[in-house]
Amino acid sequence: MELELKGKAALVTGSSRGIGRATVAALAREGARVCLSARGAEALDAAAKELRAAGADVATVVADVATLAGAVAAVDAAVRAFGTLDILVNNVGGSGGAGAFDSATAEQWTAVLDRNLMSAVWCSQRAVEVMRAKGGGTIVHINSIYGREYATSAPYTTAKAGLTALTKEMAVDLARHHIRVNGVAPGSILFPGGSWDKRQKADPEKVAKMVKDELPWGRFGSPEEVADVVTFLCSERARWVTGATLPVDGGQGRAF
Repeated sequence: MELELKGKAALVTGSSRGIGRATVAALAREGARVCLSARGAEALDAAAKELRAAGADVATVVADVATLAGAVAAVDAAVRAFGTLDILVNNVGGSGGAGAFDSATAEQWTAVLDRNLMSAVWCSQRAVEVMRAKGGGTIVHINSIYGREYATSAPYTTAKAGLTALTKEMAVDLARHHIRVNGVAPGSILFPGGSWDKRQKADPEKVAKMVKDELPWGRFGSPEEVADVVTFLCSERARWVTGATLPVDGGQGRAF
Protein backbone atom coordinates (compact mmCIF):
# COMPACT_ATOMS: atom_id res chain seq x y z
CA MET A 1 0.00 0.00 0.00
CA GLU A 2 1.42 3.38 -1.02
CA LEU A 3 1.18 5.70 1.99
CA GLU A 4 2.17 8.88 0.10
CA LEU A 5 4.62 9.98 2.77
CA LYS A 6 7.63 10.50 0.51
CA GLY A 7 9.17 13.92 1.18
CA LYS A 8 6.87 14.73 4.09
CA ALA A 9 8.48 16.51 7.05
CA ALA A 10 7.87 15.06 10.51
CA LEU A 11 8.81 15.64 14.14
CA VAL A 12 8.70 12.74 16.62
CA THR A 13 9.25 13.63 20.26
CA GLY A 14 10.89 11.23 22.70
CA SER A 15 12.45 9.44 19.75
CA SER A 16 15.86 8.21 20.91
CA ARG A 17 14.42 4.78 21.85
CA GLY A 18 11.28 2.68 22.12
CA ILE A 19 8.07 3.64 20.32
CA GLY A 20 9.45 7.00 19.24
CA ARG A 21 12.58 5.50 17.71
CA ALA A 22 10.54 2.82 15.92
CA THR A 23 8.15 5.48 14.60
CA VAL A 24 11.01 7.47 13.12
CA ALA A 25 12.26 4.34 11.37
CA ALA A 26 8.80 3.48 10.03
CA LEU A 27 8.19 6.99 8.70
CA ALA A 28 11.66 7.10 7.16
CA ARG A 29 11.09 3.79 5.36
CA GLU A 30 8.10 5.43 3.69
CA GLY A 31 10.29 8.30 2.49
CA ALA A 32 9.50 10.90 5.13
CA ARG A 33 12.12 13.27 6.50
CA VAL A 34 12.09 13.06 10.28
CA CYS A 35 13.43 15.20 13.10
CA LEU A 36 14.20 13.26 16.27
CA SER A 37 13.79 15.00 19.62
CA ALA A 38 14.89 13.90 23.09
CA ARG A 39 16.51 15.29 26.24
CA GLY A 40 19.73 13.27 26.02
CA ALA A 41 22.18 14.19 23.28
CA GLU A 42 24.19 10.96 23.42
CA ALA A 43 21.25 8.60 22.91
CA LEU A 44 19.76 10.93 20.31
CA ASP A 45 22.97 11.03 18.28
CA ALA A 46 23.33 7.24 18.47
CA ALA A 47 19.79 6.72 17.18
CA ALA A 48 20.29 9.22 14.37
CA LYS A 49 23.57 7.56 13.33
CA GLU A 50 21.87 4.16 13.06
CA LEU A 51 18.96 5.60 11.10
CA ARG A 52 21.21 7.46 8.67
CA ALA A 53 23.21 4.29 8.11
CA ALA A 54 19.94 2.67 7.04
CA GLY A 55 19.31 5.47 4.56
CA ALA A 56 16.98 7.68 6.60
CA ASP A 57 16.88 11.46 6.13
CA VAL A 58 16.88 12.64 9.75
CA ALA A 59 17.69 15.69 11.83
CA THR A 60 17.96 15.98 15.61
CA VAL A 61 17.14 18.46 18.34
CA VAL A 62 17.93 18.19 22.05
CA ALA A 63 14.89 19.57 23.86
CA ASP A 64 12.72 18.93 26.91
CA VAL A 65 9.23 19.17 25.44
CA ALA A 66 7.71 18.87 28.93
CA THR A 67 8.44 22.61 29.07
CA LEU A 68 6.86 25.24 26.85
CA ALA A 69 10.24 26.57 25.74
CA GLY A 70 11.51 23.09 24.91
CA ALA A 71 8.39 22.23 22.93
CA VAL A 72 8.62 25.38 20.84
CA ALA A 73 12.34 24.79 20.29
CA ALA A 74 11.72 21.24 19.05
CA VAL A 75 9.07 22.27 16.53
CA ASP A 76 11.11 25.23 15.32
CA ALA A 77 14.18 23.01 14.86
CA ALA A 78 12.20 20.61 12.66
CA VAL A 79 10.91 23.49 10.56
CA ARG A 80 14.43 24.87 10.17
CA ALA A 81 15.73 21.46 9.14
CA PHE A 82 13.09 20.75 6.51
CA GLY A 83 11.51 24.11 5.70
CA THR A 84 8.05 22.98 6.81
CA LEU A 85 6.20 20.50 9.03
CA ASP A 86 3.57 18.03 7.82
CA ILE A 87 3.50 15.53 10.70
CA LEU A 88 3.84 15.75 14.47
CA VAL A 89 3.99 12.65 16.68
CA ASN A 90 3.74 13.49 20.38
CA ASN A 91 5.40 10.49 21.99
CA VAL A 92 6.85 11.81 25.27
CA GLY A 93 5.24 10.26 28.36
CA GLY A 94 5.59 8.01 31.37
CA SER A 95 4.31 7.82 34.95
CA GLY A 96 7.62 8.71 36.58
CA GLY A 97 6.83 6.44 39.51
CA ALA A 98 3.79 8.44 40.61
CA GLY A 99 1.32 6.28 42.51
CA ALA A 100 -2.26 6.29 43.77
CA PHE A 101 -4.22 9.43 44.52
CA ASP A 102 -3.50 9.45 48.24
CA SER A 103 0.25 8.99 47.79
CA ALA A 104 1.14 11.07 44.71
CA THR A 105 2.88 14.31 45.61
CA ALA A 106 2.22 17.76 44.19
CA GLU A 107 5.55 17.59 42.37
CA GLN A 108 4.62 14.23 40.81
CA TRP A 109 1.26 15.56 39.64
CA THR A 110 2.91 18.51 37.95
CA ALA A 111 5.69 16.46 36.36
CA VAL A 112 3.40 13.71 35.04
CA LEU A 113 0.83 16.13 33.65
CA ASP A 114 3.54 18.22 31.97
CA ARG A 115 5.22 15.14 30.48
CA ASN A 116 2.12 13.34 29.19
CA LEU A 117 -0.43 16.07 28.49
CA MET A 118 1.10 19.51 28.37
CA SER A 119 4.00 18.42 26.17
CA ALA A 120 1.42 17.44 23.55
CA VAL A 121 -0.43 20.73 24.03
CA TRP A 122 2.70 22.86 23.69
CA CYS A 123 4.18 20.99 20.72
CA SER A 124 0.82 20.94 18.97
CA GLN A 125 0.16 24.64 19.47
CA ARG A 126 3.39 25.58 17.73
CA ALA A 127 3.00 22.91 15.04
CA VAL A 128 -0.56 24.02 14.26
CA GLU A 129 0.70 27.52 13.49
CA VAL A 130 2.94 26.04 10.79
CA MET A 131 0.37 23.53 9.49
CA ARG A 132 -2.42 26.09 9.33
CA ALA A 133 -0.26 28.43 7.26
CA LYS A 134 0.62 25.66 4.79
CA GLY A 135 -2.92 24.32 4.45
CA GLY A 136 -2.95 21.17 6.54
CA GLY A 137 -1.11 18.43 8.37
CA THR A 138 -1.56 15.56 10.78
CA ILE A 139 -0.88 15.07 14.49
CA VAL A 140 -0.75 11.77 16.37
CA HIS A 141 -0.65 11.59 20.17
CA ILE A 142 0.88 8.47 21.72
CA ASN A 143 -1.59 7.77 24.50
CA SER A 144 -2.13 4.59 26.56
CA ILE A 145 -4.87 2.09 27.25
CA TYR A 146 -4.84 3.67 30.72
CA GLY A 147 -6.33 6.79 29.21
CA ARG A 148 -9.62 4.90 29.15
CA GLU A 149 -9.48 2.52 32.11
CA TYR A 150 -8.00 2.09 35.58
CA ALA A 151 -4.29 2.24 36.32
CA THR A 152 -2.48 2.39 39.64
CA SER A 153 -1.03 5.88 38.97
CA ALA A 154 -3.60 8.63 39.48
CA PRO A 155 -1.55 11.36 37.74
CA TYR A 156 -0.77 9.12 34.76
CA THR A 157 -4.37 7.97 34.30
CA THR A 158 -5.59 11.55 34.56
CA ALA A 159 -3.05 12.83 32.06
CA LYS A 160 -3.79 10.11 29.53
CA ALA A 161 -7.56 10.52 29.89
CA GLY A 162 -7.03 14.22 29.27
CA LEU A 163 -5.02 13.37 26.17
CA THR A 164 -7.92 11.28 24.87
CA ALA A 165 -10.25 14.24 25.33
CA LEU A 166 -7.74 16.62 23.78
CA THR A 167 -7.47 14.40 20.71
CA LYS A 168 -11.20 14.67 20.02
CA GLU A 169 -11.36 18.39 20.73
CA MET A 170 -8.41 19.18 18.50
CA ALA A 171 -9.74 17.00 15.67
CA VAL A 172 -13.07 18.81 15.58
CA ASP A 173 -11.62 22.27 16.07
CA LEU A 174 -8.82 21.90 13.52
CA ALA A 175 -10.74 20.14 10.75
CA ARG A 176 -11.46 23.52 9.15
CA HIS A 177 -7.71 23.90 8.69
CA HIS A 178 -7.36 20.42 7.16
CA ILE A 179 -5.40 19.17 10.18
CA ARG A 180 -6.18 15.62 11.30
CA VAL A 181 -5.58 14.61 14.92
CA ASN A 182 -5.61 11.05 16.23
CA GLY A 183 -4.30 9.05 19.15
CA VAL A 184 -2.72 5.62 19.49
CA ALA A 185 -3.14 3.82 22.82
CA PRO A 186 -0.51 1.12 23.33
CA GLY A 187 -0.74 -1.56 25.95
CA SER A 188 2.36 -3.02 27.62
CA ILE A 189 5.32 -2.65 25.25
CA LEU A 190 8.73 -4.25 25.82
CA PHE A 191 11.99 -2.72 24.60
CA PRO A 192 15.53 -2.42 25.99
CA GLY A 193 15.74 0.18 28.74
CA GLY A 194 11.98 0.62 28.93
CA SER A 195 9.85 0.31 32.05
CA TRP A 196 8.79 -3.29 31.36
CA ASP A 197 12.37 -4.29 30.61
CA LYS A 198 13.41 -2.93 34.01
CA ARG A 199 10.52 -4.64 35.80
CA GLN A 200 11.22 -7.93 34.07
CA LYS A 201 14.85 -7.85 35.15
CA ALA A 202 13.94 -6.86 38.72
CA ASP A 203 11.21 -9.49 39.23
CA PRO A 204 10.94 -11.95 36.32
CA GLU A 205 8.47 -14.24 38.08
CA LYS A 206 6.03 -11.42 38.82
CA VAL A 207 6.21 -10.13 35.26
CA ALA A 208 5.78 -13.62 33.81
CA LYS A 209 2.59 -14.00 35.87
CA MET A 210 1.32 -10.64 34.62
CA VAL A 211 1.95 -11.70 31.02
CA LYS A 212 0.09 -14.97 31.59
CA ASP A 213 -2.85 -13.38 33.42
CA GLU A 214 -3.30 -10.07 31.58
CA LEU A 215 -1.94 -10.33 28.03
CA PRO A 216 -4.26 -12.45 25.84
CA TRP A 217 -1.56 -13.24 23.27
CA GLY A 218 0.86 -14.28 25.99
CA ARG A 219 3.52 -11.71 25.11
CA PHE A 220 4.37 -8.03 25.22
CA GLY A 221 3.87 -5.81 22.22
CA SER A 222 6.83 -4.35 20.34
CA PRO A 223 7.55 -0.71 19.48
CA GLU A 224 7.41 -1.60 15.78
CA GLU A 225 3.83 -2.87 16.11
CA VAL A 226 2.79 0.51 17.49
CA ALA A 227 4.89 2.45 14.99
CA ASP A 228 3.23 0.78 12.01
CA VAL A 229 -0.19 2.00 13.18
CA VAL A 230 1.13 5.50 13.85
CA THR A 231 2.61 5.63 10.35
CA PHE A 232 -0.67 4.59 8.79
CA LEU A 233 -2.52 7.31 10.71
CA CYS A 234 0.01 9.86 9.46
CA SER A 235 -0.64 8.85 5.87
CA GLU A 236 -3.16 9.74 3.18
CA ARG A 237 -4.59 6.25 3.49
CA ALA A 238 -6.07 7.42 6.81
CA ARG A 239 -7.37 10.72 5.41
CA TRP A 240 -10.93 10.17 6.76
CA VAL A 241 -9.76 9.12 10.23
CA THR A 242 -9.65 11.93 12.78
CA GLY A 243 -10.57 12.30 16.45
CA ALA A 244 -9.99 8.59 17.09
CA THR A 245 -7.83 7.00 19.78
CA LEU A 246 -6.93 3.55 18.53
CA PRO A 247 -5.83 0.83 20.98
CA VAL A 248 -2.75 -1.12 19.89
CA ASP A 249 -2.60 -3.56 22.77
CA GLY A 250 -3.13 -7.14 21.62
CA GLY A 251 -6.47 -7.15 23.47
CA GLN A 252 -4.93 -6.19 26.82
CA GLY A 253 -7.41 -3.38 27.50
CA ARG A 254 -10.81 -4.37 28.83
CA ALA A 255 -12.76 -1.22 28.00
CA PHE A 256 -15.35 -1.35 25.20
